[in-house]
Amino acid sequence: MSALDHVDLELLAALSADPRATVVALADRLGLSRNTVQARMARLERSGVFLSYERAISASALGYPIEAFISAIVRQAELPRITSELARIPEIVQAHGLSGQVDILIRVACRDTQHLFDTDARILAIEGVERTETSLVMGEVIGHRVGPLMELARREG
Repeated sequence: MSALDHVDLELLAALSADPRATVVALADRLGLSRNTVQARMARLERSGVFLSYERAISASALGYPIEAFISAIVRQAELPRITSELARIPEIVQAHGLSGQVDILIRVACRDTQHLFDTDARILAIEGVERTETSLVMGEVIGHRVGPLMELARREG
């Protein structure tokens, strides 16, 4: 992805302020043509600027109100296979490979604490997962956000 220019950043800020805005509304707001906005949106999407729209769906609303982070220590040589097996566990909503003592940080959503216990056991049962440590999410203190980063990028650009 090439660097975002001033117009891209303004378009992203407008989308952040009103994620459901139509192309026409965005064009009006930014003083651009509809075709320009549409072309830029398509380019931004192809470039991977937009994350999955699934991020905006609440696991709690789906009946999975218990969230936890599971830190996993794994045998490094088996990481690709382990990752593939983790992807088959539907309660895993996100996972990140890390440097340091923890190899994978796994975010899960579960119905209750017994479901969380069972989900952790399924993760531990994967050959090559050596140890896990589970931390229950007590509350989100800062939600996923990129607005402040966009503002910083706009100031620096």
